[in-house]
Amino acid sequence: MKLFPGRPSKLPEGSLSRKALQNLFKNNTARISAGIIIAAVLAAMLGYLITPDSSPFANEQHLEIAARKPVFSVSMLKIAKNEPDNDCPLTEKWLYGCTKAYTCLPFNNYRFENGKIILSAYDKSGDTDIVTYEYSIQDVLYALPSRDGKLSFRTGLPDLRGKIIGDDSLALQNEIIQHHIITRRFLLGTDRFGRDMLSQLLIGTRVSLSVGLISVFISLLLGVLLGALAGFFRGWVDDLIIWFINVIWSIPTILLVIAITFVLGKGFWQVFIAVGLTMWVEVARVVRGQILSLREKEFVEAARALGFKNGRIITRHILPNAMGPVIVISAANFASAILIEAGLSFLGIGVQPPMPSWGTMIRENYSYIILDNPWLAILPGMCIMMLVLAFMLIGNGLRDALDVKTTTTV
Repeated sequence: MKLFPGRPSKLPEGSLSRKALQNLFKNNTARISAGIIIAAVLAAMLGYLITPDSSPFANEQHLEIAARKPVFSVSMLKIAKNEPDNDCPLTEKWLYGCTKAYTCLPFNNYRFENGKIILSAYDKSGDTDIVTYEYSIQDVLYALPSRDGKLSFRTGLPDLRGKIIGDDSLALQNEIIQHHIITRRFLLGTDRFGRDMLSQLLIGTRVSLSVGLISVFISLLLGVLLGALAGFFRGWVDDLIIWFINVIWSIPTILLVIAITFVLGKGFWQVFIAVGLTMWVEVARVVRGQILSLREKEFVEAARALGFKNGRIITRHILPNAMGPVIVISAANFASAILIEAGLSFLGIGVQPPMPSWGTMIRENYSYIILDNPWLAILPGMCIMMLVLAFMLIGNGLRDALDVKTTTTV
């Protein structure tokens, strides 16, 4: 007969864990929140594979079309960059995006004349006489070498990417019309720099979920360790850890995060560490309380009688029974981490441009709230609100599902 049987591979019928999961899935708000979180995770995982702008950091700027409203569309000319072809594997595009082999120029109208394409620069009023651009047909289609700062090419020879430079003017014009004149649609409009808002929001999801995940991991690592030591050993160890917890607890979270950020420096990973180092206190207090209530239980006394070491008793027998409340707190901490990161980025000491962050997007566009483009700040604000609310509701659902009174009710 085993005193400490291993966990079964499947939850037995009628077990509290199975009933807790059933209660969670019966909660409509928890299901909706889980759907929002899953959608955010998918957006973060797919990243540049699904963004309309797959350039690094979704940072393709077009000042001519800055601050345009949702479902805005414009004609653009794709102009080949005069540089060798840069291979971009699928994994690199997925993780970091790819530098495009061409630049896009918005325009109102175009015409061909004497081997050139002449564009009227984009203007929302439709005025075609403001600014015009002229490009040779070969400059649009080919990556041309330069000599002494000027483009130099000969027809019939390959360009920098190995493409043979043609001289049939009519054929080249048709190729431009078919493949280099495109219509770009911006479903959520553009920001103050003419960047695609949808792409910025999708890539910003990575930052929010990453800061939440890493911060919760750091808080669990520190909180569970210190809380377990304080609750199990008590005495002077408990007094010292509780004193340290109270000191950290007394400092406003945002001020502590700012102080740690100034020490570590501004940047992507520094923000994650700074936020994580401020969120372990509540985890430690809960773990300590749980262990204080469990350390005198019969199964712990049996483990001591069998000669198990303290480390095994804590990790194998006490902590698994104390993780329910910790899971609930982790969901709330995840939401808090997203809010703190957004606040830091709004203040300019969080994630630094050009890395897209929802907080940075609000900081860059909040002045448009009182103008005619309030959605530039409202959209990232709504994303923050929905994701934070989803994690808070999931936490509430987990709390109710793990409640013994709820799970034992038939």
